Amino acid sequence: MPQRFDHSVDQYIEEHTTAASPLLNELERQTYVKILRPQMVAGHLQGKVLEMLCRMIRPQRVLELGTFTGYSALCMAAGMPEGSVLHTIDVNDELEDFTRSFLDRSPYADRIVYHLGDARQIVPTLGGGFDLVFIDADKREYPEYYDLIINEVRTGGFIIADDVLWYGKINGDTPPADAHTHSLQQFNDTVHADPRVVNVLFPIRDGLMVMQKVKE
Repeated sequence: MPQRFDHSVDQYIEEHTTAASPLLNELERQTYVKILRPQMVAGHLQGKVLEMLCRMIRPQRVLELGTFTGYSALCMAAGMPEGSVLHTIDVNDELEDFTRSFLDRSPYADRIVYHLGDARQIVPTLGGGFDLVFIDADKREYPEYYDLIINEVRTGGFIIADDVLWYGKINGDTPPADAHTHSLQQFNDTVHADPRVVNVLFPIRDGLMVMQKVKE
Protein backbone atom coordinates (compact mmCIF):
# COMPACT_ATOMS: atom_id res chain seq x y z
CA MET A 1 0.00 0.00 0.00
CA PRO A 2 1.35 3.47 -0.80
CA GLN A 3 2.03 5.62 2.24
CA ARG A 4 0.36 8.96 2.88
CA PHE A 5 2.66 11.89 2.16
CA ASP A 6 4.13 13.81 5.08
CA HIS A 7 4.39 17.58 5.27
CA SER A 8 7.83 17.64 3.69
CA VAL A 9 6.38 16.11 0.52
CA ASP A 10 3.56 18.66 0.56
CA GLN A 11 6.23 21.37 0.72
CA TYR A 12 8.13 19.74 -2.14
CA ILE A 13 4.95 19.71 -4.26
CA GLU A 14 4.39 23.41 -3.59
CA GLU A 15 8.00 24.23 -4.42
CA HIS A 16 7.80 22.36 -7.73
CA THR A 17 4.56 24.00 -8.86
CA THR A 18 4.68 27.25 -10.83
CA ALA A 19 4.58 30.15 -8.37
CA ALA A 20 1.45 32.20 -7.83
CA SER A 21 1.35 35.73 -9.17
CA PRO A 22 2.11 38.67 -6.85
CA LEU A 23 -1.58 39.64 -6.99
CA LEU A 24 -2.66 36.18 -5.84
CA ASN A 25 -0.06 36.19 -3.06
CA GLU A 26 -1.37 39.56 -1.90
CA LEU A 27 -4.96 38.32 -2.09
CA GLU A 28 -4.18 35.26 0.03
CA ARG A 29 -2.30 37.31 2.65
CA GLN A 30 -5.02 39.94 2.87
CA THR A 31 -7.72 37.27 3.12
CA TYR A 32 -5.98 35.83 6.18
CA VAL A 33 -5.56 39.28 7.72
CA LYS A 34 -9.00 40.75 7.07
CA ILE A 35 -11.60 38.06 6.32
CA LEU A 36 -13.40 35.58 8.57
CA ARG A 37 -12.75 31.89 7.83
CA PRO A 38 -9.74 32.62 5.60
CA GLN A 39 -9.06 28.90 5.21
CA MET A 40 -11.78 28.95 2.57
CA VAL A 41 -9.38 30.61 0.12
CA ALA A 42 -8.27 28.16 -2.58
CA GLY A 43 -4.55 28.71 -2.16
CA HIS A 44 -1.53 28.06 -4.33
CA LEU A 45 -1.72 24.34 -5.22
CA GLN A 46 -5.46 24.10 -5.76
CA GLY A 47 -5.43 27.38 -7.66
CA LYS A 48 -2.77 26.09 -10.02
CA VAL A 49 -4.71 22.84 -10.50
CA LEU A 50 -7.79 24.85 -11.51
CA GLU A 51 -5.69 27.01 -13.83
CA MET A 52 -4.13 23.93 -15.44
CA LEU A 53 -7.52 22.27 -15.94
CA CYS A 54 -8.71 25.41 -17.71
CA ARG A 55 -5.59 25.41 -19.88
CA MET A 56 -6.36 21.79 -20.82
CA ILE A 57 -10.13 22.17 -21.34
CA ARG A 58 -9.95 25.62 -23.00
CA PRO A 59 -13.46 26.57 -21.84
CA GLN A 60 -15.28 29.49 -23.40
CA ARG A 61 -18.00 29.67 -20.74
CA VAL A 62 -17.26 28.98 -17.07
CA LEU A 63 -19.56 29.17 -14.04
CA GLU A 64 -18.37 29.35 -10.44
CA LEU A 65 -20.70 28.92 -7.46
CA GLY A 66 -18.98 30.52 -4.46
CA THR A 67 -16.58 33.37 -5.19
CA PHE A 68 -15.41 34.08 -1.61
CA THR A 69 -12.50 36.53 -2.11
CA GLY A 70 -11.88 35.65 -5.76
CA TYR A 71 -8.74 33.49 -5.66
CA SER A 72 -10.16 30.54 -7.61
CA ALA A 73 -11.89 32.83 -10.12
CA LEU A 74 -8.60 34.57 -10.87
CA CYS A 75 -6.81 31.24 -11.25
CA MET A 76 -9.38 29.84 -13.67
CA ALA A 77 -9.47 33.09 -15.65
CA ALA A 78 -5.67 32.89 -16.05
CA GLY A 79 -6.05 29.52 -17.79
CA MET A 80 -8.97 30.46 -20.01
CA PRO A 81 -8.58 31.48 -23.67
CA GLU A 82 -9.07 34.94 -25.13
CA GLY A 83 -12.72 35.85 -25.60
CA SER A 84 -13.94 33.53 -22.83
CA VAL A 85 -16.17 34.53 -19.90
CA LEU A 86 -16.37 33.38 -16.29
CA HIS A 87 -19.56 34.02 -14.32
CA THR A 88 -18.87 33.81 -10.57
CA ILE A 89 -21.67 33.99 -7.99
CA ASP A 90 -21.54 34.68 -4.26
CA VAL A 91 -24.30 35.40 -1.77
CA ASN A 92 -22.16 37.39 0.71
CA ASP A 93 -22.37 41.06 -0.23
CA GLU A 94 -20.11 42.00 2.72
CA LEU A 95 -17.15 40.68 0.70
CA GLU A 96 -17.98 42.65 -2.43
CA ASP A 97 -15.61 45.61 -2.01
CA PHE A 98 -12.69 43.41 -0.96
CA THR A 99 -13.24 40.90 -3.77
CA ARG A 100 -13.81 43.47 -6.50
CA SER A 101 -10.62 45.29 -5.52
CA PHE A 102 -8.65 42.22 -6.61
CA LEU A 103 -10.77 41.15 -9.57
CA ASP A 104 -10.55 44.65 -11.04
CA ARG A 105 -6.74 44.74 -10.77
CA SER A 106 -6.29 41.43 -12.56
CA PRO A 107 -5.17 41.30 -16.20
CA TYR A 108 -8.13 38.95 -16.69
CA ALA A 109 -10.77 41.32 -15.29
CA ASP A 110 -12.45 41.60 -18.69
CA ARG A 111 -13.38 37.91 -18.67
CA ILE A 112 -14.87 37.79 -15.13
CA VAL A 113 -18.51 38.70 -14.40
CA TYR A 114 -19.15 38.92 -10.66
CA HIS A 115 -22.73 38.32 -9.46
CA LEU A 116 -24.11 38.83 -5.95
CA GLY A 117 -27.18 36.88 -4.91
CA ASP A 118 -28.75 33.44 -4.75
CA ALA A 119 -27.25 31.12 -7.38
CA ARG A 120 -30.59 29.33 -7.68
CA GLN A 121 -32.10 32.55 -9.02
CA ILE A 122 -29.11 33.78 -11.03
CA VAL A 123 -28.01 30.63 -12.88
CA PRO A 124 -31.23 30.22 -14.91
CA THR A 125 -30.71 33.76 -16.29
CA LEU A 126 -27.21 33.10 -17.67
CA GLY A 127 -28.12 31.09 -20.75
CA GLY A 128 -26.47 27.73 -19.97
CA GLY A 129 -24.08 26.02 -22.35
CA PHE A 130 -21.22 26.05 -19.85
CA ASP A 131 -18.01 24.22 -20.65
CA LEU A 132 -16.94 24.12 -16.99
CA VAL A 133 -18.67 24.63 -13.65
CA PHE A 134 -16.79 24.91 -10.35
CA ILE A 135 -18.85 24.36 -7.17
CA ASP A 136 -17.39 25.76 -3.95
CA ALA A 137 -20.33 27.23 -2.04
CA ASP A 138 -22.49 26.12 0.91
CA LYS A 139 -21.79 22.41 1.34
CA ARG A 140 -25.33 21.78 2.59
CA GLU A 141 -26.61 22.86 -0.83
CA TYR A 142 -24.34 20.67 -3.00
CA PRO A 143 -27.07 18.19 -3.98
CA GLU A 144 -29.35 21.08 -4.98
CA TYR A 145 -26.52 22.82 -6.84
CA TYR A 146 -25.86 19.65 -8.81
CA ASP A 147 -29.51 19.44 -9.86
CA LEU A 148 -29.35 23.14 -10.73
CA ILE A 149 -26.34 23.02 -13.02
CA ILE A 150 -26.25 19.55 -14.61
CA ASN A 151 -28.54 20.69 -17.43
CA GLU A 152 -26.65 23.99 -17.77
CA VAL A 153 -23.45 22.13 -18.78
CA ARG A 154 -23.03 21.11 -22.39
CA THR A 155 -22.43 17.45 -23.22
CA GLY A 156 -18.66 17.02 -23.07
CA GLY A 157 -18.34 19.77 -20.46
CA PHE A 158 -16.93 19.44 -16.95
CA ILE A 159 -18.05 19.97 -13.36
CA ILE A 160 -15.58 20.31 -10.48
CA ALA A 161 -16.72 20.28 -6.84
CA ASP A 162 -14.45 21.31 -3.98
CA ASP A 163 -14.24 20.01 -0.37
CA VAL A 164 -15.89 16.66 -1.10
CA LEU A 165 -13.71 14.83 1.46
CA TRP A 166 -14.68 17.37 4.16
CA TYR A 167 -11.77 17.07 6.59
CA GLY A 168 -11.75 13.29 6.21
CA LYS A 169 -15.22 12.95 7.77
CA ILE A 170 -16.91 11.84 4.58
CA ASN A 171 -16.51 8.07 5.09
CA GLY A 172 -16.95 7.92 8.87
CA ASP A 173 -19.89 7.64 11.23
CA THR A 174 -21.71 10.92 10.80
CA PRO A 175 -23.79 12.42 13.63
CA PRO A 176 -27.37 13.11 12.53
CA ALA A 177 -26.92 16.85 13.16
CA ASP A 178 -23.90 17.16 10.84
CA ALA A 179 -25.78 18.54 7.85
CA HIS A 180 -22.63 19.49 5.92
CA THR A 181 -21.19 15.97 5.91
CA HIS A 182 -24.54 14.33 5.17
CA SER A 183 -25.08 16.61 2.18
CA LEU A 184 -21.61 15.95 0.82
CA GLN A 185 -22.13 12.19 1.20
CA GLN A 186 -25.39 12.51 -0.70
CA PHE A 187 -23.69 14.61 -3.38
CA ASN A 188 -20.80 12.16 -3.84
CA ASP A 189 -23.15 9.18 -4.02
CA THR A 190 -25.42 10.97 -6.50
CA VAL A 191 -22.55 11.90 -8.79
CA HIS A 192 -21.05 8.43 -8.68
CA ALA A 193 -24.39 6.82 -9.59
CA ASP A 194 -25.34 9.29 -12.33
CA PRO A 195 -24.96 7.69 -15.79
CA ARG A 196 -24.77 11.15 -17.37
CA VAL A 197 -21.24 11.72 -16.00
CA VAL A 198 -17.92 9.98 -15.55
CA ASN A 199 -16.10 11.04 -12.42
CA VAL A 200 -12.88 10.83 -10.46
CA LEU A 201 -12.28 12.06 -6.91
CA PHE A 202 -8.84 13.63 -6.49
CA PRO A 203 -7.32 13.85 -2.97
CA ILE A 204 -6.16 17.42 -3.60
CA ARG A 205 -6.50 19.68 -0.57
CA ASP A 206 -9.91 18.68 0.85
CA GLY A 207 -10.99 16.67 -2.19
CA LEU A 208 -11.89 17.66 -5.75
CA MET A 209 -14.62 15.70 -7.52
CA VAL A 210 -14.07 16.09 -11.27
CA MET A 211 -16.85 15.04 -13.63
CA GLN A 212 -17.35 15.09 -17.37
CA LYS A 213 -20.89 15.12 -18.67
CA VAL A 214 -20.99 12.42 -21.34
CA LYS A 215 -24.70 12.37 -22.17
CA GLU A 216 -27.95 14.22 -21.54
